[in-house]
Amino acid sequence: MSDSLERLHKSVVALQKGDPHLSRTARLIRSGRSKIAKKMAEEAVEVVVDAMRGNREAVVRESADLLYHLVVLWADAGIRPQDVFAEMDRRERLLGIAEKPPKDMPPQAAAAPAGRKVVALEARRIPKRRRSGY
Repeated sequence: MSDSLERLHKSVVALQKGDPHLSRTARLIRSGRSKIAKKMAEEAVEVVVDAMRGNREAVVRESADLLYHLVVLWADAGIRPQDVFAEMDRRERLLGIAEKPPKDMPPQAAAAPAGRKVVALEARRIPKRRRSGY
């Protein structure tokens, strides 16, 4: 799959400066990052809706659309698929293939070298002051 995403990314990058009258990709990129993100979000919702309905074929089609819009967003932001794959490799070394780092994991723990065990201590939280009258 990484080869497919890399080929798609190369095509999208090549079309960034293309004629928006001839290329949907060029037109989308010229619309700006917020439009690209909006289209990506729409596709993500369609994937979720079709998954909830149990429509496997639609999930496959909409997932392809979602990946296309994600790659367009990457290209617009100057992100290469290799950048994302490197992050996935780092997470796999740290947590295992099926895990995502917890939101409260300290940055130094997430950046630990492979093979080094890191123990994250719970951060001390200072409660917010309440305004008088609440």
